[in-house]
Amino acid sequence: MHFLAFDTSTDHMTVAVAGPMPEQRWQRASAGGAAASASLIATVRELLDQAGLRLQELDAICFGSGPGSFTGLRTACAVAQGLALGADVPVLPVPSLLAVAQAARSAHAPAAHCLRVTALLDARMDEVYAASYLWQGERLWCVHPPCLLAPEQVAAWAAQPLAPELPIPTWHAWAGNVAQAYGPRLAPPAGTPLLEAWPEAQAMLALAPFLLAQGAAVAPDEALPLYVRDKVAKTTEERALEKASKARDAAAPSSHA
Repeated sequence: MHFLAFDTSTDHMTVAVAGPMPEQRWQRASAGGAAASASLIATVRELLDQAGLRLQELDAICFGSGPGSFTGLRTACAVAQGLALGADVPVLPVPSLLAVAQAARSAHAPAAHCLRVTALLDARMDEVYAASYLWQGERLWCVHPPCLLAPEQVAAWAAQPLAPELPIPTWHAWAGNVAQAYGPRLAPPAGTPLLEAWPEAQAMLALAPFLLAQGAAVAPDEALPLYVRDKVAKTTEERALEKASKARDAAAPSSHA
């Protein structure tokens, strides 16, 4: 099967093309964010040329649907829609947090039979996007769907009991791009590693056959970003109130004084 995949949901843009054989992969990584809108289509064309493929030969066009950068999500969705509409191929939205989990799985536990990855992406504004996924062999479950949390809330959220019908994972890791910004505040359980991982196009290619078989592909005009957060930024008043609140907390006498 042939797939094109790209993600621009973070500051890292990744693009990849898959041929019918597992070893046939062409990929590029570059700056994301605002730069992605200027370079994404050119990168797609370059990789398709290297692969010797036309858009019409693809089984689906995969894009990182989010959550993530509002501008990045709209860029990826719009490009996927335009390319797919012109080529008459379906669009496969891939949740960015699922791509993070798959990237961590491939890099750190490719042979694990039953594993869980809690995926975390920096949502800015002192919050993280979070979701948790469980694999047993080739079966995949979304244990906790994408949500928005304060860093201090992640540990309790991730510790919620699994549904009784789910298998117990033998390996569990947290993964994402949050360690540098929030590491000390996340407090993963002892023995649970916090791995660096990004929503990479290569991970999306690994997920594509499964998602396509599960009926996740949509017509181009039905593809939508997954925002999770409704607000792109705080107002001036909200930032001022937050700053004042932090100043009061810092000035308050310690209960141990």
